[in-house]
Amino acid sequence: MVMAANPHHVPARYWHTQADGRVQCDVCPRFCSLHEGQRGLCFVRMRENDAVVLTTYGRSSGFCVDPIEKKPLNHFRPGTPVLSFGTAGCNLACKFCQNWDISKSREIDTLADDASPSAIAEAAVRTGCSSVAFTYNDPTIFIEYAMDVADACHEAGLATVSVTAGFICPEPRREFYRHVDAANVDLKAFTDTFYRKITASELAPVLETIEYLANETDVWVELTTLLIPGLNDSDAEIDAMTTWVVEHAGPQVPMHFTAFHPDYRLRDVEHTPASTLQRARRIAIGNGVRYAYTGNVRDLEGATTRCHGCGTALVVRDGYTIVEWELTDDGRCRACGTACAGRFSGAPGRWGSRRLPVRIGG
Repeated sequence: MVMAANPHHVPARYWHTQADGRVQCDVCPRFCSLHEGQRGLCFVRMRENDAVVLTTYGRSSGFCVDPIEKKPLNHFRPGTPVLSFGTAGCNLACKFCQNWDISKSREIDTLADDASPSAIAEAAVRTGCSSVAFTYNDPTIFIEYAMDVADACHEAGLATVSVTAGFICPEPRREFYRHVDAANVDLKAFTDTFYRKITASELAPVLETIEYLANETDVWVELTTLLIPGLNDSDAEIDAMTTWVVEHAGPQVPMHFTAFHPDYRLRDVEHTPASTLQRARRIAIGNGVRYAYTGNVRDLEGATTRCHGCGTALVVRDGYTIVEWELTDDGRCRACGTACAGRFSGAPGRWGSRRLPVRIGG
């Protein structure tokens, strides 16, 4: 890739010049139209010299080794450590953002770590990780950097994980996910009203991303919905959402229902009760979702993977730690032989709940 004068500014993919002379970014359905020197809503994509550039190539808000279950991914290389990182900015404007200090940042100083794709892959290998995750903010907005990191990771024998809101246009979506092995898509709600008022985006492109990943790629997919009291936690909405997932993505796609805590611009909303998450899980299972989980609460049953054939507890988790394992090396129930959907290979890892900050340079 040819670097611009600033090594952190690189030519962006997916943009065009409009008839009025403005330049339109075509990475996500926001379609920001930019004058010279103007940044898109995401903050990191900017018009420079009559073209769009990514301004944060090779810069990160920090690196940390996490359990893969924290992404959350319960059916992808269970128990293994993943090197996680993000940049600054976001192409959504969620009022409830739990990582607002990173995703809503408008300060380049947020990007403390300078790291080339090869340096990230080397750090992941050095720290014993089996994968690298683009997380904390959405990789859609730093797609050029993320794809180069993914290529370096694959050369080093590592997998890659995208933690995303799924708000991306079809062409960049196809290109990006050729570089990705697993994704957790944040399905924030199941109404256009919520997406417009609470996230300043749209539901339809997210559903298109989920359908594309589940039906047209080999990417392992799991979904997460943060249930916010009074906004997206009704029985009717959860019923409609889980029915859609089974019909359009498949019953094998795991769903995680996680608890909201007051943050950013929704500090006047109460914490999500555990009972709400458990209710959502029951609705999902009743609608045919084979693997439904609760998150951000202590709930042993809600964290357990059960065989959809015989009901055996296949994987019992205490938080992010695996305490029981009843899968064969090829991912089948030891009791009845039914295959458990996922990416399994032998015994699970033993990383547990540890979190290890990592500094990378170069």
